[in-house]
Amino acid sequence: MDIKELNKSQLILLAVLLSFVTSIATGITTVTLMEQAPSSVTVPINRIVRQTVEKIQQVEGKTTVQTVVVKEEDLVVDAIAKNQSTVFTISKEIFDEQKSDTIEVSAGRGFAISNKGIIVADATLAPYNLTYYVKNSSGKFKALFVASYKDGFSFLKIGEPIDGKSKPVYTVSSFGDLSKMKLGQKVIIFGNTISSFIFDGDIKINVTRSNGGGLVLNLDGEILGMALSEDPFFAPVDMINNVFKTLEIPAI
Repeated sequence: MDIKELNKSQLILLAVLLSFVTSIATGITTVTLMEQAPSSVTVPINRIVRQTVEKIQQVEGKTTVQTVVVKEEDLVVDAIAKNQSTVFTISKEIFDEQKSDTIEVSAGRGFAISNKGIIVADATLAPYNLTYYVKNSSGKFKALFVASYKDGFSFLKIGEPIDGKSKPVYTVSSFGDLSKMKLGQKVIIFGNTISSFIFDGDIKINVTRSNGGGLVLNLDGEILGMALSEDPFFAPVDMINNVFKTLEIPAI
């Protein structure tokens, strides 16, 4: 049959057949040449092929985004955990007239503000120079009264261990920025008990005496200030820190 007698469909089928035969012949020829070629030729070619495949795989790769839901309860737990080792319970010796003897009573709580052994306390509960003790998981220690301020807080310095061998172990937590708090965010009070409230633009705290000196935290576990047992009931951490910077720390 003369090729001129083929119709359009037959010509297309013939072209496809020729292309198929040509591709098979080309593949066979290429494999044969690669097998016979020296390594100086085949190694660069293989390297180029591998790099091309890797680039294609990188382009085709997909990034999976996983959404993690964090409960507010978990944030509160984490905030408390971050500050466990910065908190101390404070006690003091007073004279009991009924017993005609010196007794040890609670002086609230406090927190470490520096690695120099300085603890911030509620000035109502630690108002002046008495015999003080501070206690955390590392032991119980005598504490030296340093200073008290009209803004409602005072400073103590960790002294000698009661058992004669313990060493104070504590951390200094990060300070938060009260001015960056937004309406509706939760504020945590970490005192003798744990409570919380919604921030409405001002820190208004109702504090029992046993919670005096408690930490006021945001949900990130940053210290916003200290809860006080008497008016003004709250001392911002920036105020406390500014006073601390001017403090003359006595040697023990």
